[in-house]
Amino acid sequence: MENKEKITIHQLFWYFLIFSVLGLIIETVYCYITSGTFESRKGLIWGPFCPVYGVCGAFLIFVLYKLNYKSIVGLFAAGFIFGSIAEYLLSYGLEAVYGMRFWNYEYLSFNLNGRISLIFSIYWGVLSVLLVKFVKPLIDKMINKIKPHTRNIIELGIFIFLCIDCVVTIWGIQTYQNRVLYNETYKAESNNFILQIRENIENNCFTNERMSLTFPNLRIKNEDGEEIWIKTLIEK
Repeated sequence: MENKEKITIHQLFWYFLIFSVLGLIIETVYCYITSGTFESRKGLIWGPFCPVYGVCGAFLIFVLYKLNYKSIVGLFAAGFIFGSIAEYLLSYGLEAVYGMRFWNYEYLSFNLNGRISLIFSIYWGVLSVLLVKFVKPLIDKMINKIKPHTRNIIELGIFIFLCIDCVVTIWGIQTYQNRVLYNETYKAESNNFILQIRENIENNCFTNERMSLTFPNLRIKNEDGEEIWIKTLIEK
């Protein structure tokens, strides 16, 4: 029986990081080719990251490596299933955190609640084959070339940055949502220094223009249960 090395937390971190960037690039190009529109597909307010692809990519490699599929057909089938499950659960998770949906596949045939669709599930299957057969070995070689001490410092720095990025993103989206949907603008008392800082950050860093360009596909349901793009409400 083949004795396979275990995937380490360091490997999973780099899989997440690299796939977050590659996923953003691929989806941006895909969007431009299919719609002729060049728009942001970022998942975080700072940096070129789309964490959905990072999570799904790292998850797929971990699961498929554990299952130890030898055939391309087996890898494709497993990637099709597990990639779809991961995307579906992430759709719910992001909606729970941010209070709105980042994507909706209801315009595509054979979709499930708009959260996953047949064509994208097929993409997950193809991607799984590429990840396990080609991409994972390349990333592992790159990781092994970095000295452990240096790697640990880099990973810690990036991890702290991503944590701050997530907090700021949630803060920014909530500010954007409240301002556009409910016409709520936070105004601090003039004698409260801390609240003044908060007001300045929200008014200068989370402007409607910046948020609509960074997250152009944010959707929320209205009173009738219909999904609407937040950016369409800015001009109203």
